[in-house]
Amino acid sequence: MARVVTVAREGNGDYRTIQEAIDSVPLGNTCRTVIRVSPGIYKQPLYVPKTKNLITLAGLRPEITVITWDNTATKIDHHQAPRVIGTGTFGCGTVIVEGEDFISENITFENSAPEGSGQAVAIRVTADRCAFYNCRFLGWQDTLYLHYGKQYLKDCYIEGSVDFIFGNSTALLEHCHIHCKSGGYITAQSRKSCQETTGYVFLRCVITGNGGTSYTYLGRPWGPFGRVVFAYTYMDSCIKHHGWNNWGKAENERSACFYEYRCFGPGSCPEKRVTWARELMEDEAEQFLVHAFIDPNPERPWLAQRMALRIPFSA
Repeated sequence: MARVVTVAREGNGDYRTIQEAIDSVPLGNTCRTVIRVSPGIYKQPLYVPKTKNLITLAGLRPEITVITWDNTATKIDHHQAPRVIGTGTFGCGTVIVEGEDFISENITFENSAPEGSGQAVAIRVTADRCAFYNCRFLGWQDTLYLHYGKQYLKDCYIEGSVDFIFGNSTALLEHCHIHCKSGGYITAQSRKSCQETTGYVFLRCVITGNGGTSYTYLGRPWGPFGRVVFAYTYMDSCIKHHGWNNWGKAENERSACFYEYRCFGPGSCPEKRVTWARELMEDEAEQFLVHAFIDPNPERPWLAQRMALRIPFSA
């Protein structure tokens, strides 16, 4: 039986802040805690520690339930002699999730630092078996840091400019809307060797831009074996015809695994793509088109359990 608590800024819930609700979860908890977040703009960084697993954040609608902060990797303190006080890319997230089996539904995660601020993470996920449904991830550079573990994102909206979906997790993004706000790179996946099973799969997604043409890449390899697949995805004209970038290292072209499968739209130009990225054959694509990509153990399927645990806000 799940424990259910409520957060309301006005004071008519169990807690006024989301962090207070997270802090109330016992260390090493074995029972799921559902934190129902009332509509509002919550200006606060959040941390879900490793010892606090099985947490669900549930909002009513992502447009009216927003968690926002403006930290950056290299924030400058101008109150005294100018000095760097940032916490690096790893520590600058508005929300940092390190507790496993985390679920979020109908929540917006935002880093409100303006364009040109450098790395400004909306959420970092360093945890296994996490799922996000109908969430929004807002920012510019390094918006969504899928750092480690396995994650499933469905019906989500993700926006940014440079490397705004990045890290070395194993992630399936299904029916998601990817919005490219300005020139840059959608992905920067950082697989380090061909033995790693990590990678990002975009399945039946939509990529949109700001009305301009040919100004952004599908991705570049942060790690030499970076692996990204776009399948059955609409790409508008913001995508550069050659599609992929080698991050200025010709040697990455021998190891990066950048694939497309039956994509469409004006930004889908298989005949003009770089020669070291390719269109998958049907039998090659099969492994990426199913939930087993992130949930390979049929005897203990975690993703089906996460789906079953989706609890309506009003239930």
